[in-house]
Amino acid sequence: MIKFPVIERQVLDLSRPRVMGILNVTPDSFYDGGKYLSETKVIERIRQIVEEGADIIDVGACSTRPGAAGVDEKEEMARLEPAVELIRKYYPNMLVSIDTYRAKIAEEINTCLGPVIVNDISGGTMDSRMFETVARMKVPYILMHIQGIPRTMQRNPVYENVVEEVKLFFKERITRLNELGFDNLILDPGFGFGKTAEHNFQLMEALDTFQELGYPVLSGISRKGMIWKTLDITPAEALNGTTVLNTVSLMKGAQLLRVHDVKEAVEAVKLFNCIHQFARF
Repeated sequence: MIKFPVIERQVLDLSRPRVMGILNVTPDSFYDGGKYLSETKVIERIRQIVEEGADIIDVGACSTRPGAAGVDEKEEMARLEPAVELIRKYYPNMLVSIDTYRAKIAEEINTCLGPVIVNDISGGTMDSRMFETVARMKVPYILMHIQGIPRTMQRNPVYENVVEEVKLFFKERITRLNELGFDNLILDPGFGFGKTAEHNFQLMEALDTFQELGYPVLSGISRKGMIWKTLDITPAEALNGTTVLNTVSLMKGAQLLRVHDVKEAVEAVKLFNCIHQFARF
């Protein structure tokens, strides 16, 4: 039985897959860095994500692309807070996720702007206060696997068995969170975060086995290197490949897709649901 996350006493129903649209308010994200830096552009992007049918907006204010140097806490908050405020202002019922590994940022946004989902690319490894913070706030927490840190994570990542090692990481982190009385979780295997293309495809093939851990699974492969490097194209040309792997993710049991291209992901979910209704159990 998969346990669905809860936000503001409401169950986030993932009995059918949902789509999370990406809003990067950064100058240096790998695909759309620098596109949404003015208030006008941010509002346009928020409207696009909503109108194309996303269920959640994921706001990132600190690039975590391979090789990224990161920004300090003050700068991250200066970028993040206005974007979340704009979502609250124009679409107050929209679910919001914040892409941050800093406990203080997570707490301040939740305190000042209302409950949000915390999307932590580090799985609590880059801020020792994160687990205690989300356990106290009781907001949904996306627990992602990473090997290393963004600046160095793609310098020869090594695993004996990537699937089993990611599962072991999850089991250890889940135990720690459960000991704090917290289980409001979504799991993300972290495609591209300290993994080669081969590692990523191994994780994709075994994605359905992560359901055994009892929590919903997020797939975040949108326009990533595993697609465009494999196909010898650019990130800008990787929409078709993204849709293919989003569909594979759905077939492998992913309950949440994190994407740049919302319309195409929503269409993939709709078609998947048409097929899945006839699934033989």
